Amino acid sequence: MSKRTADEDSAGPLKGRSRPDAMDIDDDKTNEMGEFEDEFEDEFESEDEIIEAGVDGRPDAEREAEEGAMELDNPQGTFIVGRTKLEPGQTLSPDPTTYRMLHNLSTPWPCLSFDIIRDGLGDNRSVYPMTMYTVAGTQAENTKASDNSLMVMKLSALSKMQGGDDDDSSDEEDDDEDSDPLLEHKSIPLNSTTNRIRAHQAPATGASQTPTTLTATMTESTNVYIHDITPHLASFDTPGTIITPQQNKPVCTIRAHKSEGYAVDWSTLHPQGKLLTGDNDGLIYVTTRTDGGGFVTDNRPFTGHTSSVEELQWSPSEASVFASASSDGTIRVWDVRSKARKPALSMQVSNVDVNVMSWSRQTTHLLASGDDAGVWGVWDLRQWKSDGKPTPIASFDYHKEQITSVEWHPTDDSIVAVSAGDNTVTIWDLAVELDDEESKDTGGVADVPPQLLFVHYQNLAKEVHWHPQIPGVLAATGEEFSVFRTISV
Repeated sequence: MSKRTADEDSAGPLKGRSRPDAMDIDDDKTNEMGEFEDEFEDEFESEDEIIEAGVDGRPDAEREAEEGAMELDNPQGTFIVGRTKLEPGQTLSPDPTTYRMLHNLSTPWPCLSFDIIRDGLGDNRSVYPMTMYTVAGTQAENTKASDNSLMVMKLSALSKMQGGDDDDSSDEEDDDEDSDPLLEHKSIPLNSTTNRIRAHQAPATGASQTPTTLTATMTESTNVYIHDITPHLASFDTPGTIITPQQNKPVCTIRAHKSEGYAVDWSTLHPQGKLLTGDNDGLIYVTTRTDGGGFVTDNRPFTGHTSSVEELQWSPSEASVFASASSDGTIRVWDVRSKARKPALSMQVSNVDVNVMSWSRQTTHLLASGDDAGVWGVWDLRQWKSDGKPTPIASFDYHKEQITSVEWHPTDDSIVAVSAGDNTVTIWDLAVELDDEESKDTGGVADVPPQLLFVHYQNLAKEVHWHPQIPGVLAATGEEFSVFRTISV
């Protein structure tokens, strides 16, 4: 599973999305007063020779051949983020006019995975500066594995771009728009790299109580740790709160897996907590939270995949159904009530690893997936038959490196966010339809589909999530954390 490991030797600060800085070219001095002698008058015999020599003194054919070689994978010469190679010394800087909000924040170690925590600050928020809560697992260097931790974070003072146009914002916005963002965190020791982390909130048992926030962390150690981070979240807003060593300990450790894994998901239809975990041996286990707050893992695994389980997703509409994606190139649909522990449906959707998957919460027969070849697509589950080969209703090969994350917009079933190994996070609008064959190219640029709304540069991009309570806001992790909102969504 080394394909998901962040580059420990990566260097250089994370920059935003834009073109590389242009070279400075001195303008020729013109319109000088008075007569002068042309000291180069004998260099060219005629005006025709001057034209043939080109603008830089070389023949046009020679110059054009060199420019063509520099275009690499982009024969049209258009700079495409994540695809066009930067020249030595070039960096990318964000175009502030394309963002409503953009903040980059550093953590002690890079994070492979994170999740956004729902909070009590209200839904459909639009007032700046903003506040959000997240949880992430670190990936420390191999020689410093003991430094790994689960990080519970509060990100505040997230201001909008200076002079940005935000029609949805309130007139009562804070005047301090240019303040630096603030990152507060509580660390829980893990002593192992986090492969994947997901959060779940169980409803409060009383009117005066807060929801119980649980996290499940898949680690390289093969163990899955469940923590109750409710006191850690409360401590951010209660000065003087001390987190005890006991509160840092997991409330449950799942030891059923004999190999590490990357697949984990909580069911939203089981409020108390029902967890799926999958490993590199292709085995899937179910862990259920009891009424008393304990956890029970069924030791009978779901089997069927011939390689590692890369992603698990509970159905958003059927409490007993879930889907799995695997490096065997299949997506399989299961029913937990099956005594045989075998998939109800298996579909070969790729010839390479299927890394990630997302089930639409708005249109529950739509499933998005992304693979190791950089292709992501959308599937209509109503068309899946046990005796047929599935055809995606949409498929895109814009990314040229593996897809590392895909997620549907929480309220708009036509918008999808994707992150990939080409150091980009892209936003797509599936409502844009192709009228003819030529419209597959956007603005005359080949292989850039019109459904592509936005490209955000994120070094070592690993995961991207929409904030469920702040419309249009995305968070992504890689070398750094990025929190942003574009003008396109």
